[in-house]
Amino acid sequence: MKALSIKDIALKANVSITTVSFIINGKAKEKSISEAVIEKVEKIIVESGYKPNQIARSLRTGNSNIIGLIVEDISNSFFAKVARLIEDKAYKHGYKIIYSSTENDVEKAKELINMFKSRKVDAYIISPIKGLEKDIQVLLNDNKPVILFDRNLPDVDTNYVGSNHFSASYQSIKTFIEEGKKNIALVTTDIDVQQINERFEGYRNALLDHKMPYKEALVLKIHFNQDEAATIKQIKHLFDTEEIDAVLFATNYLAISGLKVLKITNKKIGPEFSVIAYDDHEAFELHTPGISTVQQPLEEIAETVIKLILSQLTTKTKLPSQQVIIPAKLILRD
Repeated sequence: MKALSIKDIALKANVSITTVSFIINGKAKEKSISEAVIEKVEKIIVESGYKPNQIARSLRTGNSNIIGLIVEDISNSFFAKVARLIEDKAYKHGYKIIYSSTENDVEKAKELINMFKSRKVDAYIISPIKGLEKDIQVLLNDNKPVILFDRNLPDVDTNYVGSNHFSASYQSIKTFIEEGKKNIALVTTDIDVQQINERFEGYRNALLDHKMPYKEALVLKIHFNQDEAATIKQIKHLFDTEEIDAVLFATNYLAISGLKVLKITNKKIGPEFSVIAYDDHEAFELHTPGISTVQQPLEEIAETVIKLILSQLTTKTKLPSQQVIIPAKLILRD
């Protein structure tokens, strides 16, 4: 059976097209349409299988019920898990999520924002990079709700949800020192974003605060998005040339490359060599021995992001910006 149009529904219910439109767009009570008419029209809609055209509806109402989610890399397990949680929570409140990856490319990120603008999304959830400040400010000036997560842009006055990256990194290094480790390495990435910088600062400050020397030779900065074979080669060179008894990997994908190096070189994790990886991954739990990790509270991050977005979408007046920091947990395994 062919689905009815809005005009067909109006004829069948013996009401005007405008009345049907008000009911579909949730304005029936506001326009004082009777309960009997609402029930009659809704029954016909259900029976007919009518589905409003999303773009046409957004033009009429100004709302698309779509939220744009922009992250660094949707294939990264951290972003994939957060995105899925956000998607599930948004759907329960009548919103759909469309998402894309910036790959830490400013121009690509700007294009994505413009693409989402053309789709007339109602709100934006962004894991940003430096250089997007003006573009995000334009969205805010247009009264579009914007929430930054995972990393912040201090010059942009909007809501932010993230973890305490400095503290988590500091605690990881403190744990190594308490185990008696003397040569602690950091394998990180070279991108200039807040959370990566904070993880580095936590590493360095923990060493200095505990009267341990900070050695540049023990910090390996891997170029973002480079071929994994090159990453494995660099990590192997670090392990071959430096006397290392512990290492903190600043991302989970670097830790996985590091585990491949350990397998290639037959280097064992145990009393002589300790590993902590930032952002948990199922591979770390399955590994023998289990890999200790810094675990960000994904459920709480997603819940807070959606709560803040919904409060912005339902409030006509601009709310004061909130900076919500949710503590990460150090999970020690074996």
